[in-house]
Formats: sequence, C-alpha cells, structure tokens
Amino acid sequence: MQPSQPWRFAPPAHPCVEAIDAFEDNYIWLLRAPQGDHAAVVDPGDAAPVERALAERGLRLSAILLTHHHPDHVGGVRALVERWRPVVYGPAGEAIAGIDRKLAAGDSVVVDGVGAAMRVLDVPGHTRGHIAYVSEPWGGDPRPLLFCGDTLFAAGCGRLFEGTPAQMLDSLDRLAALDPQTLVFCAHEYTVSNLRFAAAAEPAGDAVLARLDEARRMREAGARTVPTTIAIELATNPFLRSDAPGVAATITGRLGHAPVSRIEGFAALRAWKDGFR
Repeated sequence: MQPSQPWRFAPPAHPCVEAIDAFEDNYIWLLRAPQGDHAAVVDPGDAAPVERALAERGLRLSAILLTHHHPDHVGGVRALVERWRPVVYGPAGEAIAGIDRKLAAGDSVVVDGVGAAMRVLDVPGHTRGHIAYVSEPWGGDPRPLLFCGDTLFAAGCGRLFEGTPAQMLDSLDRLAALDPQTLVFCAHEYTVSNLRFAAAAEPAGDAVLARLDEARRMREAGARTVPTTIAIELATNPFLRSDAPGVAATITGRLGHAPVSRIEGFAALRAWKDGFR
C-alpha cells in the first residue's frame, strides 16, 4: 500500500524495483527491466511468491542475485532455476548450490535481461562471505541502489552469526561511505524494533524518535518502511553512529568506562541489541 502522504523517513519509490513479501518479514526484491518483460530477483528464499509476482506482472525471470547462504535467502533458487533457467549471481566465498557467476569485491556485472550495472562489495559479519550489490543510477531514476541482504538494515544491522565485530564495523563503514542518496534495499522489515533499540541507545536523538513514531504509523497504515537511504541511516542508525556523542555516552554507561576503540564500542552495542526486548 502506498502512503496517502509523503513520509519524512521513507524515500520515493524506485520505478523499477518493488518488494515481494515472503515468510513473516522477508523482502525479496524484484527488479523490472525499464523496457520489455525481463526481471531479476534478489535473495529469493521462497519460489512461490516470486512466481505469483511474475505471473501477475507478465514478467520473465532472467537473473537471480544472492547476498549470502541463509535458507530464507536462497531457499527458492532451485525451483526458480528449474522453471526459468536464469543466470544466478552469488558470493564466491559461500557454498551455495547453483551459482553461475561467483562474485567478490571489485567484480562488476550487468544483470542479465535487466541491464542494471552493479559493482560488488564484500561485507562480511553476518556471514563470512556476505556480499552486497551497488547499482549505478538505472531505470530513469538518478539515485544509486544498494542491495545489502542482512548486513545493513533500516536502523539496524545483522547479527554476527559467523563474523566478528571488527568485520561488521568495517562492512558498515564501507556502506556508510556510499552516496548519501543511495537507496538501501535490505531484506527484512525490522524497522520498528530496530528503532526502539535506537531510541534506547540514543535517548535524546530527536531524529530517531521522530523516525520511530513515523515507522509505527507507516506499519499501522500497511506501508513498508524499506527502502531507506544512506543519509537516513547516517542520521538514525546507532550502528553507523556508535561514536556519535549520544550513542557513545550510552555505551560508556553500559560498559562502565569509555570504549578503548570503535570496535569495542560497536561490539558492546551489538551484544546489547542481541538481548534487547
């Protein structure tokens, strides 16, 4: 559902990218060719909603892009490959069956059928071989696009299932350095819970509190809170702001001393979020 009014913390939609809902809170991203009937999907954990979306829109699947190996991101690949024979792009550093083009940092691709030119970033932390895709402006929209899987979320970041705090902080720094207008397409609708944590981490953060209020109203209205932008995340995401004065003061209070490094501060923040309710 599109909001009846513009939202302060939700950028206008991209004309060639839309969300396919999957499971309880996953987003599979559908990329439509600016002309023609070709499409690509990012992280199809379930084939059924993808097939429905393709059928409803009269599209043919030409490519699949994968960010990491977790089942809710790759579970639909086999069935979609059997049906459509798309080109499958994915991380070179992870064991995922069916990848045709194994990618790592520095690689560039033009997505088959869709025409989006993307460069690949290594963003380990959530998993050891996690990658992200950065697309140059495409489809008649001037904004770059980022498909980041479970590394960066709206107001949050992924759990450290396989990587280290140092790896995740480095990955987030890499994403934070992108063009501030970059549209961020993450893979889950976690925004309200992430902003509740952000408000605890930065209790005097006016932008955080305003975004939390808006995100709650968006969800009540049936609107998605994703995509976001790098600029919005730099203003409200505590994991990109662990050394900002308000967040740093909270971390210091929890540790009982000032962090000796950015890594220690980030690690404390991520560990706190793991048990936050």
